[in-house]
Amino acid sequence: MARLPVIVGFGGINSAGRSSSHQAYRRIVLDLLPSAVQQDVLLDLATLTNAAEFKNGVWHTAGGEELDAATLIDSIGESLLARTLIRRIHPSLFDVDHVTLHKSSVLTPNSQEEKLSFTIKTRSLPADRPTNWQVTQISDHLSKVTIDGNLEAFIKDSKALSVKSAGQLPTGFDASKLYQSRNHPRGLQMTIYGASDAIQSSGIDWELIRSKVAPDQMAVYAANSIGQMDDLGFGGMLKSALIGKRTTSKHLPLGYAQMPADFVNAYILGSVGNVGTSIGACATYFFNLEKAVEGIKSGKFRVAMVGGSDAPITPEIIEGFRTMGALAEDTALLALDQITNQEEPDHTRSCRPFAQNCGFTIGESSQWTLLMDDALAIELGAEIYGAIPAVFAHADGHKKSISAPGIGNYLTMSKAMAYLQDMIGKEGLTKRTFIQAHGTSTPQNRVTESHVLSKAATSFGATGMPVTALKAYLGHSQGTAGGDQLHLSLGVWKDGILPGITTTTELADDVYQEGLHFQLKHQNYGKEYFDAALLNSKGFGGNNGTAILLAPHKVMTMLSKRYSAEELEEYANKNAKVKEAAEAYNQAAIHGQVLPVYKFGFNVLGGEDLAISDKEIRLPGYEMPVAFETNTEFEDLC
Repeated sequence: MARLPVIVGFGGINSAGRSSSHQAYRRIVLDLLPSAVQQDVLLDLATLTNAAEFKNGVWHTAGGEELDAATLIDSIGESLLARTLIRRIHPSLFDVDHVTLHKSSVLTPNSQEEKLSFTIKTRSLPADRPTNWQVTQISDHLSKVTIDGNLEAFIKDSKALSVKSAGQLPTGFDASKLYQSRNHPRGLQMTIYGASDAIQSSGIDWELIRSKVAPDQMAVYAANSIGQMDDLGFGGMLKSALIGKRTTSKHLPLGYAQMPADFVNAYILGSVGNVGTSIGACATYFFNLEKAVEGIKSGKFRVAMVGGSDAPITPEIIEGFRTMGALAEDTALLALDQITNQEEPDHTRSCRPFAQNCGFTIGESSQWTLLMDDALAIELGAEIYGAIPAVFAHADGHKKSISAPGIGNYLTMSKAMAYLQDMIGKEGLTKRTFIQAHGTSTPQNRVTESHVLSKAATSFGATGMPVTALKAYLGHSQGTAGGDQLHLSLGVWKDGILPGITTTTELADDVYQEGLHFQLKHQNYGKEYFDAALLNSKGFGGNNGTAILLAPHKVMTMLSKRYSAEELEEYANKNAKVKEAAEAYNQAAIHGQVLPVYKFGFNVLGGEDLAISDKEIRLPGYEMPVAFETNTEFEDLC
């Protein structure tokens, strides 16, 4: 009998805000929510972005004005919303209009004195220049020219990016200020915040969970798809020596793509259990989710944390994707809308899945999912947000271009549909399942993915499976995109609203639609209308993944066949207290009264601390031992 992997906690941060308690989901469908719920979402964004503070029972604006909650939201609500979702990249990340050029690049001066008008290369100044001509860099973007010691010109060593929009975290949010970040790269700062959010929002103390399972019955699977490429990670390692800065001892180790998993083990959970990092471009989250799901189903472990943390909004990464033709550039967006009388497009509509489009919009996100086997969840009274019975991953086979889509996604989606049909029946699959599409907003993806979805849907007799795509709001967070899809899909069963692809006004003519219903507007289906969701990903290189997500009400119906009425009644009693604790955390977070878990140097163990026998290993701080299993797998060979 396989154990069912159930979701008992989730959290993180993306451009819509905090993921736990469905806050990020609610930001997207805000207009359809009751006013009290809207107020909570906006207050959460206010504290998250440091636009307001709650102290001594009163809300205070950033300017120090005391206001009640309703008045505060009336005064700053619109500005809070403008700090979220896809938008023009804010200078808090970098100035998209003045991105530093390499020293050998052509520099065009901006002379304050208007004395000089020339273009130079810093490695090849004019041969007839005076011997006392000097070019000195005085900041990241500015050099000065002097002749005979007199200032002649300022030269801007920079250029404007042609891609100016991204799914940036809410403007004003700074995870580094919430704990001792010690020069951690941005993606790892987000890891600490996001994984802490997932653990604390579960409503169950981690020490209680740890007391119920052996140390080797835990697992953490997490990654990002590119690594930490900002100046505090691999980015700094690669360019410091070239621009006259010092390479530090942290640049290399903190740049690795497995660091999100390592940080969770070392500084949050203190886990010595199974650990792994699977990387597969856009499908990275689902690859790690598959490892956790299979491990729980087999009984290898009972608790698993799955996560990802990608912070790819850097000039270098943007330029890399842009030169591939993958990103939506401002000029192309203006051309799409046939706008000729303005310099910039509406950046909030940069991502238009399945419409006439011109490229994806990059995003950043940290998402973390806490999974348990069903028996442990029932024992602890955990809130069950859904279940992941299976994840399918397949490659594309032979191909020409390594970045072009292939056939692997037909396998993942079709196998997922067949599996789900066996669990909830044909009608459950074709009538009560929605699809969370990869939906990148590239011309190529809109054709290839829609064909995959249409072919699979019609093969199983579907006539109108709802399709949505949340990258329209969040951007493409690379390896963490699957976590965005998973966590925001859970909100559909909380509030009953399936988000529409509202940045897409009409489908492109080359989009395959048979068997599908592309959801272009938010629609309230009701909290228990859908029994399941299919989460799809198509990644560069031939990395494809489809995860099956079961609705919480469907999971409880299934578990009623496995557990007695008495067991479920006891579960319900425990669950009431867990729900209360989870909501207490949510309210504390809304009021800015919680901090991330960060246990640096906490209970560090050495070999001399372990009690080792030929039967088990006992670790201080863990109630249960690591028991050695008797080797019976190959008894016919021994």
